[in-house]
Amino acid sequence: MNERADDAVLTADTDASQPAEEAKNPLLVALGDRVRNLRARRGLTRKAVAQAANVSERHLANLEYGIGNASILVLQQVSGALQCSLAELVGDVTTSSPEWLLIRELLEHRSEADLRRARIALGELLGTAAGDPARRRRIALVGLRGAGKSTLGQMLADDLDVPFIELSREIEKFAGCSVREIHDLYGTNAYRRYERRALEETIQIYSEVVIATPGGIVSDPATFNQLLAHCTTVWLQAAPEEHMGRVAAQGDTRPMAASKEAMDDLRRILAGRAAFYSKADLSVDTSGHGLAESFQLLRNAVRETMLHEG
Repeated sequence: MNERADDAVLTADTDASQPAEEAKNPLLVALGDRVRNLRARRGLTRKAVAQAANVSERHLANLEYGIGNASILVLQQVSGALQCSLAELVGDVTTSSPEWLLIRELLEHRSEADLRRARIALGELLGTAAGDPARRRRIALVGLRGAGKSTLGQMLADDLDVPFIELSREIEKFAGCSVREIHDLYGTNAYRRYERRALEETIQIYSEVVIATPGGIVSDPATFNQLLAHCTTVWLQAAPEEHMGRVAAQGDTRPMAASKEAMDDLRRILAGRAAFYSKADLSVDTSGHGLAESFQLLRNAVRETMLHEG
């Protein structure tokens, strides 16, 4: 970007003559503090940073004082001038201390396999994973709605002679209302809190169990970490068309199976969650298989894992 930021790319929210107390926003103040601290850590003058970032010194000063509302492009220029990542500038938790930064540097550019090994090792070191002796006897099914988690989960629980828990029902018990009402009345954040509490209680109560989890459980990394640490997880996969067809067959016409837009949305959701579902210990693809055949695939995969771990 060649032109200077004076041309409304970096602007002050209010006239500089206004009292600072009235002009300052807590988010902008925190951003300004980070810019100032990073500049001090690098031993750079404001003039040097302004020149390197191709913004005016006055506008950089406004940014540091918490009265400059910078565009994302200017923040990128400033982060380049300070030789830090944009994440560090805006306050990503993984940049909040020297130890975080050193750990982050060790993990950057590693393969997914290396990152998985690091996550498991870190969990063992901190006592949050793999040390649970009941993990192999708790089976948690993950995947999109329509994957067969409820039906196959009950069948697997009967086969293993262990309890079957549908986590959505436990969430409703905690909240005292339906899942839809939780979202409508209290919002997604409240739902995620109930979801985590329901999972934590299920883990505490049952050392042997089959759990059918909600499709969006992977949306909260803390909850998903709990699941991975304390349960043998199985991703039930299916083609998007089969997901939609199964939900419609259950009498739920909301997804509108014939709608191209609904199918596109489903594909996007699956694509967005697939990377998280793939962290499961096992994967069973039920595409093109009937109920009995799908159950045999699931049963064989789970029993083989139990046998090897036993």
